[in-house]
Amino acid sequence: MTARNKRRVAVNNVMLTLTGVFAFVTVSTLFLILAYLLYNGAKSLNPNFFTRLPAPHGETGGGIANAIVGSAEIVLIAALIGIPIGFMAGIYLSEFSGKVLGFAVRYTADLLNGVPSIVIGIFAWGMVVSPMHGFSALAGGIALSLMLIPITARNTEQFLQEVPRTMREGALALGASKWRTIASVIVPAARRGIMTGIILGVARISGETAPLLFTALGNQFWNTSLTEPTASLPVVIFNYATSPYDDWHQQAWAAGLVLLGLVLTANIAARMIVNRGAALPK
Repeated sequence: MTARNKRRVAVNNVMLTLTGVFAFVTVSTLFLILAYLLYNGAKSLNPNFFTRLPAPHGETGGGIANAIVGSAEIVLIAALIGIPIGFMAGIYLSEFSGKVLGFAVRYTADLLNGVPSIVIGIFAWGMVVSPMHGFSALAGGIALSLMLIPITARNTEQFLQEVPRTMREGALALGASKWRTIASVIVPAARRGIMTGIILGVARISGETAPLLFTALGNQFWNTSLTEPTASLPVVIFNYATSPYDDWHQQAWAAGLVLLGLVLTANIAARMIVNRGAALPK
């Protein structure tokens, strides 16, 4: 083996080792977080934690049932608003936009992606909470939808552009209209990637705290209307973790474990649904 080949083999081995080490660090980070949350939060998990309202400091048996339901309501509102808008915007960027307008929309979406979540919260407070004269689940959902729209739009555009151009040309050659081609050929071909992007977007906004502090605020009881202050898991974790009480700290760890578990479960369930749908005969 020549000296040049030896050098190539050495460089290859070094790079293979480095990439393997970094891959291990990436994967182990998730398991480290899970293990830490399990160690600190599992001891506080019991049926009461999932079915009862929060208890005052010093009393046992309190739970976060209202926060779990409140988070589900807020995220559902955000998804109902953000996913359709972002999805249609992504289709426009991929299939219809010109150079100037397309660049402007993409640049705006990228800027919106980089806006700190606390700024989104302040904006939602000024545009929704202040005119409505009160905090609410609706305001929280609108705030989170502002973060979901650009994520969905850019992911949808990316995966639609990866569909081979020949599929578009084939559908148009058979006489299909532009919209029929998009709806029956392009979108189905990219559905797995689009769904993955939507799942990641929803998972991201599910753990946002700052926008909800300015919009949904929080509530120690069941909310009976979407226009009332609503408890949510991120805000409960924040409030409990920053309190001076040890029992609330334990519940904050448990709530963090529940939040992470819900996000992981949603990702796994959605992935299974997408894969099953992809496996069905055409």
